[in-house]
Amino acid sequence: MAESIMKKTILLTGGSGYVGSNLSRFLSNSYTLYAPSHQELDLLDGKSVDWYFHSHRIDVVIHAAVVGGSRSEEYVSDSVVRNLRIFFNIVRNRKRFKKMIHFGSGAEYDKSVSLRSVSEREFDRRIPSDDYGFFKYVSAKYIEASNFPIVNLRIFGLFGPGEDYRLRFVSNMICRKVLGVPLEIHQDAYFDYVYIKDFARIVDYFIRHDPKFKSYNVGSGRRMRLSSIARKIYALPGARTRITIAKKGFYREYTCDNAKIVRELGTFRFTDFDTALRELFDWYAQRKSAIKL
Repeated sequence: MAESIMKKTILLTGGSGYVGSNLSRFLSNSYTLYAPSHQELDLLDGKSVDWYFHSHRIDVVIHAAVVGGSRSEEYVSDSVVRNLRIFFNIVRNRKRFKKMIHFGSGAEYDKSVSLRSVSEREFDRRIPSDDYGFFKYVSAKYIEASNFPIVNLRIFGLFGPGEDYRLRFVSNMICRKVLGVPLEIHQDAYFDYVYIKDFARIVDYFIRHDPKFKSYNVGSGRRMRLSSIARKIYALPGARTRITIAKKGFYREYTCDNAKIVRELGTFRFTDFDTALRELFDWYAQRKSAIKL
């Protein structure tokens, strides 16, 4: 009983999504975790959100919910308004929790241009041209000016079990390898990917520690070509197929300078990329019959 009383209570929004479900599994043993469904908590309804905070003791809010953020979803015309309404329905209850961890995005820097090792100092040099990036940008502007404990983790690339393998590059390549079909790349590009298990550890750090700054790029510091990742996957055990690249040249880069978060995390070490690929390969290989490309 004493141990459960001492546990911090976490409200995780978007708990049924790819990132949220991985976080839920990782954090549930260490904290009292609330991950309400839409039926239990309508984040667009201010009264519903107010009631939830009145009815539950919350120490930390982890905000992972987003409307229209997935490429598998149809375009949501009012996604900016809906996402901002959700965000402000939560932050207006800031006196009812102690800390908030908000999941931002590299899109805050404006993905219509190439982002090469972009640093936090470059935020606000451009206003994102897309709706998703603009919502994240507005939220980040509020967070930078806020005077209560809230941190913005600007995610670039994540990969790991449970992501949409039809659309997400690393899992798509691994699933193709598992099925023995060609590893098809639309166009080469440089990306920075963080293993979802490492991201969960980073979130756990910010639950346990007060951040020194308001915003951090979340990247591994590995600036990798998609074709190089494909070659690593090609070399994994199994049928030898081939790697194809449909379009010549390079697409816009999407990498970040991670020096700020590395200094914050101290002794933290990212999982070796080849090790993470092999773990994910084994995960999909065990579920081969369920893969439908």
